[in-house]
Amino acid sequence: MGCGRVGSTLALSLERQGHDVAVIDSNSAAFRRLGGTFEGKRVTGLGFDRDTLIEAGVEEAYAFAAVSSGDNSNILAARVARETYGVEHVVARIYDPGRAAIYQRLGIPTVGTVRWTSDQMLRRLLPQGSVPEHTDPSGHVVIADVAINPAWIGHRVVELEKTAGARVAYLTRLGDGLLPSTDTVYQDGDLIHMLTTASALTTVERILDQIPPAF
Repeated sequence: MGCGRVGSTLALSLERQGHDVAVIDSNSAAFRRLGGTFEGKRVTGLGFDRDTLIEAGVEEAYAFAAVSSGDNSNILAARVARETYGVEHVVARIYDPGRAAIYQRLGIPTVGTVRWTSDQMLRRLLPQGSVPEHTDPSGHVVIADVAINPAWIGHRVVELEKTAGARVAYLTRLGDGLLPSTDTVYQDGDLIHMLTTASALTTVERILDQIPPAF
């Protein structure tokens, strides 16, 4: 639901991957963003209206994305798709960070646009004070990209975990994600994504910003 820049890009990307896609928007003029090659359905109407959803094929849908410009419309449409029609995979874009957190705790997956953008900016501005990349619905467990002292280069990841008292969820090396093994060594340029509790994140950052102890 929603054929703005995000919705149209998402629809075209899914279709390129071989999926059957239907796009809903209250303004039929928005469908021009899909271009002339889009082969999916274009349905004019409100994404939380049952007749509109049925016309779009919600009863056979595997997934539903609500990415219109309105928080209320997105969350309502997402709830109808999931609770009324049993769509397995549902996500809603939410601009209000407070609302996003509430709906996440209610079990409705959300993408908080404003919070996500500000978090990404902070991660690039501040080497310390990491903003979690992922937080579980309870807010207790986080995954965060943590700055590592260069003196750790050449040390095994398991040594880093032991010192920090936290786990490495994964690392990014040359743009690719990598699950570390017991023999994985931290290399220059690696991004380390730590799995820890929200309350311990500051301590983990402080420890890994120091020169490693002798092993």
